[in-house]
Amino acid sequence: MRPIVIAANWKMHTTPAEAGELAATIAARTRVDGPVERVICPPYVCLAAVRDALAGSGVAVGAQNVHHELTGAYTGEVSAPMLAGLASWVILGHSERRRDAAETDDLIGRKLRRAAQAGLRPIVCVGEQLADRETGRAEAVVGAQVHGVLGAFADDPAALVGCGLVIAYEPVWAIGTGRNARGADAAAMADAIRAAIGEAGWPDLAPGVPVLYGGSVTAANVGEFLAEPAIDGALVGGASLKPDEMAGIVARAGLTAQARATGVG
Repeated sequence: MRPIVIAANWKMHTTPAEAGELAATIAARTRVDGPVERVICPPYVCLAAVRDALAGSGVAVGAQNVHHELTGAYTGEVSAPMLAGLASWVILGHSERRRDAAETDDLIGRKLRRAAQAGLRPIVCVGEQLADRETGRAEAVVGAQVHGVLGAFADDPAALVGCGLVIAYEPVWAIGTGRNARGADAAAMADAIRAAIGEAGWPDLAPGVPVLYGGSVTAANVGEFLAEPAIDGALVGGASLKPDEMAGIVARAGLTAQARATGVG
């Protein structure tokens, strides 16, 4: 059974002092009976504060990005080995990074390779623009992204198998716009993503890869996505800064995890 994962992407919000307090509050408010993997991804400068605040809570810490090289003259960048002891997860290829930093699938694949080497569990983001969906190209575009990113492992396929790959499907047109994909559409895309992983050369890995939904997720709408067996959690943006919202999202995830574990849903 694939795990249920709720990952909070705080983006460029919180100071270290604010982050520690917020992380502790969310950890306390999101304890559930069902097996749900909780991850909080604060800004780089808040990683240590969040790590300390979450010690013993069962909530993991993730970074929001990592560089594609181990060391070098890259002012302002952070490499995977630098995150040792600070984070155990990392978000890669978020649509905002693709848009604002011109990150390509090839570059994201190189980052994924570095994350895997460093033992960081990756959440790789893929997703289409509105024009892609309106012209019926959504699945083709996302499939090409999957192929492009995983191409970094063509010479060492076993390295991908062992990294604990998670994919986050984030329809770009649903991020911060007030628009949402439908649960059925997200589920169809999750199936397409796993098919693309298989076509790229990992047919045995594909069925077990968790696919999260990310696109203006809230406590009010997360149930529609978690009701789909193909969806295994959420990458939460703005709502992840609100303890009440996170409590509702994780509570629903807990119910889903319990139902799947008992074969009820």
